[in-house]
Amino acid sequence: MNAPWSVHITQDDWRALLAHLYPGDRDEHAAILRCGLARTPRGNRLLVHDVLYAVDGIDYVPGDRGYRKLTADFVLQTAESCADDQLIYIAVHCHGGTDRVEFSEIDLASHERGYPALLDITERPAVGALVFARNAVAGDIWLADGTRVPIEHLEVQGRPRIRLHPEPRRPAHAGEAYDRQSRLFGDRGQDILATQRIAIIGLGGAGSLINEYLARLGVGELVLIDPDRIEISNLPRVVGARRWDARTLLTAEGRPEWLRQFGRRLSARKVDIAARVARTASKTVTVTTVFDDVLEPDVAQLLTACDHIFLAADSHSARRLVDALTHQYFVPNTQVGAKVSLVESTGDVADVFSVVRSSLPGVGCLRCAQLISPILLQEEAKSLSERRRQRYLDDEEVPAPSVITLNAIAAAHAVNDWLMGITGLTSDLVDPDRWISFHPLADDIVEYSQRRDPRCPNCGPARFARGDAKRLPTKVR
Repeated sequence: MNAPWSVHITQDDWRALLAHLYPGDRDEHAAILRCGLARTPRGNRLLVHDVLYAVDGIDYVPGDRGYRKLTADFVLQTAESCADDQLIYIAVHCHGGTDRVEFSEIDLASHERGYPALLDITERPAVGALVFARNAVAGDIWLADGTRVPIEHLEVQGRPRIRLHPEPRRPAHAGEAYDRQSRLFGDRGQDILATQRIAIIGLGGAGSLINEYLARLGVGELVLIDPDRIEISNLPRVVGARRWDARTLLTAEGRPEWLRQFGRRLSARKVDIAARVARTASKTVTVTTVFDDVLEPDVAQLLTACDHIFLAADSHSARRLVDALTHQYFVPNTQVGAKVSLVESTGDVADVFSVVRSSLPGVGCLRCAQLISPILLQEEAKSLSERRRQRYLDDEEVPAPSVITLNAIAAAHAVNDWLMGITGLTSDLVDPDRWISFHPLADDIVEYSQRRDPRCPNCGPARFARGDAKRLPTKVR
């Protein structure tokens, strides 16, 4: 629990909270956040599950020692609900000012009096408080072991992304290598990129492009996940792949099958090719390669400490996992894909499209959009031999059509969309509830909004902002 602490909130909750704290009367207002907790090697994250607004004159009244206070009944009722729902109690109120804020001596004294008791009532590992100015936030977190820590920042998981500190921070100079792009989003934007830890699941056609784009942009750390090795048929689409990587002397057509199989076992891992590309593109990037299935519990756990996930693998099990991570751990994701579908009877091209589906916590759920099939989830859970025997899936030996330009359209749009949001260039009027597909045969771009099911097991209350309290949908060991 010695790692830094931060608070993460959805864009909708943030806007509603600001409207409550700053209704235009220049007075002080209050609320209580009920938060899930995610412990990661990079820090402890408080994830806002919901906000309980204190009604002026009823829940938030004139104070005995200070200007105002939350009533004992409101505090006790909320603390008991946190105990019942395994959520962490965080009180909120506002001060005047814009870019700097800190607790008053009266605020800190009230924490001394009340927070030890709140730790006992909630039976949670922490309780705490936040104080807001218009563009700043400070926090005082009390831990069950008796220690007390500040929050490092509050992050709004929206488009654009907003990160608030107790006072402004001066970014480092971007340097000559990033001079041209920092002219677009400034030293601050380049500094943000350098702090990002981004995961890419699937390092094939689209994933390999995303990997190079992120490395050249100056992203600080990449987590690359793929269990496959390169093959000859991948070479036209995988960025940085060489013929030697696919051991073409052994695996080329016309070679004996036993030799081809031997060559395939010696072929380079896709994650290693991607790591080579990233390190060539950036001298500062840190690369973590994972040659394994993302559904393995230890691999999935790595994703909880990431700032964004690009999903370029198309299994429904991976979709479900990444969907859950976004809403449970507040790690936004972008699903990227391209497809050429054929008419089965004739082999003619029926449709060609590239798709980008970005999801934020509470906005954009693949399951709600019916893009996760329960039937295919069951099929993917079977072994390869079982699937072939029962003929549940298309024959794996018949690869689908794929073209690098289709992947490039999706990859470039996905990274641009993320880049504009993370550096704060996206307008806050942009609708986050929007997915896009590109159809080159019809020269058409289609935008569509997602549906939302309040009972959804991926984005609904049972998983939303629960962090470590809920098991991820990984393989069961």
